Amino acid sequence: MRFYTGQHKYYCGVDLHARTLYLCVLDDKGTIRLHTRLPCEPRRFLEALEPYRSDVVIGCECIFCWYWLADLCAGEAIPFVLGHALYMKAIHAGKAKNDKIDSHKAATLLRGGAFPVAFVYPPEMRPTRDLLRRRLFFARKRGKLFGHIRSTFQQHNLPAPTGQLRYNKHRIGLADAFSDPVLRCAIEADLALADRYDVVIRELEHTIEARAQVHDPEALELLRTIPGVGKILALTILYEVHHIARFASVQDFSSYARLVKSEHRSAGKRTGSGGAKIGNAHLKWAFSEAAVLFLKGNPRGQAHLKRLQRKHGKGKALSILAARLGRSVYFMLKNQEAFDMDRFYS
Repeated sequence: MRFYTGQHKYYCGVDLHARTLYLCVLDDKGTIRLHTRLPCEPRRFLEALEPYRSDVVIGCECIFCWYWLADLCAGEAIPFVLGHALYMKAIHAGKAKNDKIDSHKAATLLRGGAFPVAFVYPPEMRPTRDLLRRRLFFARKRGKLFGHIRSTFQQHNLPAPTGQLRYNKHRIGLADAFSDPVLRCAIEADLALADRYDVVIRELEHTIEARAQVHDPEALELLRTIPGVGKILALTILYEVHHIARFASVQDFSSYARLVKSEHRSAGKRTGSGGAKIGNAHLKWAFSEAAVLFLKGNPRGQAHLKRLQRKHGKGKALSILAARLGRSVYFMLKNQEAFDMDRFYS
């Protein structure tokens, strides 16, 4: 966890919503200079801040609509700090909670050097990153359709469909396995929707590959030296990481990618673990997917997985493999080196 410790004359906490915001401006003594609700209009926001523009910092919790405020502050050369939503316990755990209180707490945390910092992702890369995430959303929706088809076969004690249903050749004749016309209709509906998802996902992939503004082409090529990692998966990792230099150590990177569990200790004793939802869920998925694809056509990798399975079980073995791939990616990007299979197993 990192905190913002910059010193300013004024500290502005913003409780942001889709249509309104509540802002609180404190001076360096902690005195409230402004405490008001405003519509989410850039002009009104700048007018309210005008008396404090000489030396003010803006702090806002990371919610879905923070983009415009961060970009506005960047354009106006106003320091902006994005607050990590899962670390702002002083706001979420309060006995009383409303917009006015929350904005004052945000300003107080800024002034006290206890405002937890999240990364402000560069605006020029956000559209492609968000499109990659949207593609993953649709792919998961398609996967649920395939899961429903398989479960329907199991419900009626029919032989399970062979092959991966994401390939059209394995979907042919699935509905004909059912004599009941209503069941056939359900399967046909799943397949029709899956066909449409195929078209949408393919079009998104073409757009991503054609329009992705890769800030580091060399890093993209390095990622593609990992067995099983194609262009879309490499772009996902690259866009979620942005620059590897923003992680001080491989431990920080592994934690951000949700590849390691955090441990809680007190008085020398382990009291459990936590923070499972803190970090980048999309990176976690990317490395989990990379671990499975890494094993395809890789006898050495499969043998390594079997050794891990004997000791840890299949699920944990794949997690260990994903974590090792994450560590490899960190050092590959940091040292600008291609993937080395021998070093990976050393």
